[in-house]
Amino acid sequence: MISLGITPLMINAAPKLGMMDEPDPRKVHLKPVPRVGGWGIISGALLPVIIIAPLDNLVQTYIFGCIVLLIFGALDDHREMGHYTKFIGQIIAVIPVVTYGDLWVSHIPIIDWELPGYIGRPFTAVALIGMINAINHSDGLDGLAGGESLASLAALSLLAYLASDGSLAITIAFGAIGGILGFLRYNTHPARVFMGDGGSQFLGFTLGFLTVLLTQVIDRSLSPSVALLLLGVPVIDIITVLWKRVSSGRNPFLATKNHIHHRLLERGFAHKESVVVIYSMHTFLVIAGLWLREANDWIILLFYLTVAIFIFFFLSWSEQTGWKANRAGAHQFIFRGINAVGNSGLLVSAPRRFLELAIPFYLVAVAIWLNNVPRDFGWVALGLSILLALLALLRGNPLNGAMRRSIIYTTAVFVIYLSVLDRPTWHNEWIGYIEFIFYAAVGLAIFVAIRFSPRRRKEEFDVTALDYLLMFVVVASLIFSQTTEHVGGFNVNVFIVVLCIILYGTELMLVERKKRVDLLGKAVWITLTIIALRGLGLFNFELRLPL
Repeated sequence: MISLGITPLMINAAPKLGMMDEPDPRKVHLKPVPRVGGWGIISGALLPVIIIAPLDNLVQTYIFGCIVLLIFGALDDHREMGHYTKFIGQIIAVIPVVTYGDLWVSHIPIIDWELPGYIGRPFTAVALIGMINAINHSDGLDGLAGGESLASLAALSLLAYLASDGSLAITIAFGAIGGILGFLRYNTHPARVFMGDGGSQFLGFTLGFLTVLLTQVIDRSLSPSVALLLLGVPVIDIITVLWKRVSSGRNPFLATKNHIHHRLLERGFAHKESVVVIYSMHTFLVIAGLWLREANDWIILLFYLTVAIFIFFFLSWSEQTGWKANRAGAHQFIFRGINAVGNSGLLVSAPRRFLELAIPFYLVAVAIWLNNVPRDFGWVALGLSILLALLALLRGNPLNGAMRRSIIYTTAVFVIYLSVLDRPTWHNEWIGYIEFIFYAAVGLAIFVAIRFSPRRRKEEFDVTALDYLLMFVVVASLIFSQTTEHVGGFNVNVFIVVLCIILYGTELMLVERKKRVDLLGKAVWITLTIIALRGLGLFNFELRLPL
């Protein structure tokens, strides 16, 4: 919420601050774009950490490093500084972590003995600076650096949760995830804002910091080389780019257009397609890191090198042969029959009518089905139901639509959270089958509705690269649903999957039918009223099924 609030304020202030990213031959955007997103990311990430985390030496050095990188990044975003000036800021940010914070790499892949401090500390400082620049250099397409960081942070927080004492890493990782999510709302293609050097350097610093903390302090049973998989594509990219520059006799710090995203664009991939391809490669490496977290270092290194060689073999082969993606007519025959059915109108209207009935029914039915509603949820639901009723009477208010939309989303999250929290009291095998069929049907309806949209409306539901990233998160949650424990009886994996499915269906309905007084708004008011009555103890009963 902090990131969502600060980012648009900084977008408006960027022209006055002189923090606009101007187009040039090395960049892919064609008009000036504010590069102030880092302010939203870092504010949203650090304030919760300051409130929640114990402010010991390590946390103090982390916060100090983030602020230093924001200041130097903002100066660079205002007026391009040289690489050496940026390195000075990175060194100032990193040195306290490995000295005053005493966080450094003591065991590395392959070697069985621990590194002494006079080797481990300089090595850690160089590695952190390298990771800062890896994310900084990967920030070349809308949503790319933020999406890559999001996947790595999710994996790091999961591994921290599985460890015995990973609360600090979870706090920092979740803070950064929140900052990124607020920023990505404005950064998906076509971006309204860039994160700038402040944001990208912060993300690289946070990823490097958490990786060292996790593998060297929190859980030393993890293979040290798993860091390569968890950090994924940016590390492959920066190493390869530096090697190509040095081998060709160029300045290794001179910016060029030979990053992976540049080469994909040259091979004919569209902007969004390039981001999705890199997301796919990065997510594959991150998920492999979760599976191979305790594997032999040689196995992990061999796997990582194999993937890296495959990536650059494909790029080199396509460049040498002249292969291009998206050749006209190359794949049209595959979808010709499907499009014929879609053009008939059946696949345009049917999934939308299904969603208009299914999601309102789901909200009301689950609210009735719940056995336990906390009292604080009852009071909040009562306030929201009254506010929604008032909004229905004040239709001319320009804020009506935004507030109504927020209440609908909040209600959906309430219902899903309460259903998962209350799940042990009503769930059995047959209910599980019904749930699966319902969620699969809703997911299929969303896919068909988007795929066969008539594109006649003033506002349409457009799929962005962030949507593909969230799809990867859902898939990963399903994959690891049997290998992770439940948090106090709360099944996080079920919550993530159901949340994505229901919110996407809700978003589709709001975007395409937002001007109509539809069944969804009425169902939300009924749902809030039921939650309020049950949470405040005015209407109680328990539904128990044989388990």
